[in-house]
Amino acid sequence: MPLPLAELFPDEDYRFHLTLRKGDLAEFFASPDPAALAERRVWLERDFARYGAATPAAGALLDELATWTEQNVGGIGAIDRAPTESWLGPLGRTLVPDFMLLTREGAGFRLHAAMVCFPSSWEPAAKVGLDLDAIHQVVPGLNVSLGATIGQFLGKLRPGVAYERANWGLAASPERNLHPALGRPRLALPLAMDRIWVRIEDQILGVLPATGAILFGIRLRIIPLTDILAEPKLRCGFRRALATLPDELAAYKGLATVREALVARLA
Repeated sequence: MPLPLAELFPDEDYRFHLTLRKGDLAEFFASPDPAALAERRVWLERDFARYGAATPAAGALLDELATWTEQNVGGIGAIDRAPTESWLGPLGRTLVPDFMLLTREGAGFRLHAAMVCFPSSWEPAAKVGLDLDAIHQVVPGLNVSLGATIGQFLGKLRPGVAYERANWGLAASPERNLHPALGRPRLALPLAMDRIWVRIEDQILGVLPATGAILFGIRLRIIPLTDILAEPKLRCGFRRALATLPDELAAYKGLATVREALVARLA
């Protein structure tokens, strides 16, 4: 189930945290969203390489994910693919959530496959093949604050148990797909409160039993900021998080130019 908004915006200063709760991997991937699935197929038809990529070592991981999907995700059944086709495309056109597959390598983890049609202003294909520390390096302060904790958590994951978490950002567009190449509008002054959306990524992490690959799934909630602000407790928690967001992180999230004005509007 999605993390309640009250837990996403508590009345406390912003901090990196790995707040996790148990989830159901099959249920997360099976929950229908016909509009999102139809849009995924459009983007993949237009420019597959922009959203999906895999390393040469990803074949066995994708094979297992396809088998797991057919056996565990209700209503899907057999997934069609051409004899010489990778499973990446058929899975991308079948599953609603975005997904990534990682494996343990030495003391760390490496991303071997990504199918992300609805990125939040990043380039999925550019991350494939990188280790997790390198992927997280672009997020100011994340590796220092949580790098070791994330590694320990992933190292202890076992098949049969999955964990959910969520994070949020702001966007100047309600579109699902914010790939940088599309040139979507960015937050800017003067503020138009009815043109700002809270973009929540509901995430899940589980392990495939045969390969031990870590399956990372993402589903989106896109909510008008005005809906959040209409609830006094959420408004208070959101304002406090925004006001205490470190400057470098605010810049990374695209909030540097609007944060001061937005916090002032919420006083």
